[in-house]
Amino acid sequence: MEKFYDVGKVVNTQGLKGEVRVISSTDFADERYKKGATLYLFRDNSEPITLKVASHRVHKNFNMLTFEGYNRIEEVEPFKGGTLKVSESQLEDLSDHEFYYHEIIGLSVVSDAGEKLGTIKEILPLGANDVWVVSRPGQKDLLVPYIASVVEKVSLEEQQVTIHLLEGMMD
Repeated sequence: MEKFYDVGKVVNTQGLKGEVRVISSTDFADERYKKGATLYLFRDNSEPITLKVASHRVHKNFNMLTFEGYNRIEEVEPFKGGTLKVSESQLEDLSDHEFYYHEIIGLSVVSDAGEKLGTIKEILPLGANDVWVVSRPGQKDLLVPYIASVVEKVSLEEQQVTIHLLEGMMD
């Protein structure tokens, strides 16, 4: 069974001609939303709807999309609240030290001294760099900035991240 990965959430319609407002969750918006790109809309437990992007523009903090064959507001109203995804086969190879969120979430985290710290449960995209949220049983979450001076090694094979703890990180 093919896997799918989130690229955005349809939050509303825009105008009367079938345009939707999307809050994007991809670093590759230009590629994912370009004219002719295929997206899959997932809603509740129903089968996904295959959509082909007809147009894309950015308005305020939203990606505005229209889809081929959906030209009226009534046709896209049911899309509200749905999640737009791409299939695993649509993922592109990344450069060294670049990862998809789904590759990082779930990895165990250890310090360079060998101390087991927890598991990455979430990634916060905060401007200059992402922050990885590490769940620690019985303790508050550890926030790890994805910068070279902190993240020393990411091993997808070992399902482990090695970090250097800076002063104050464990407070």
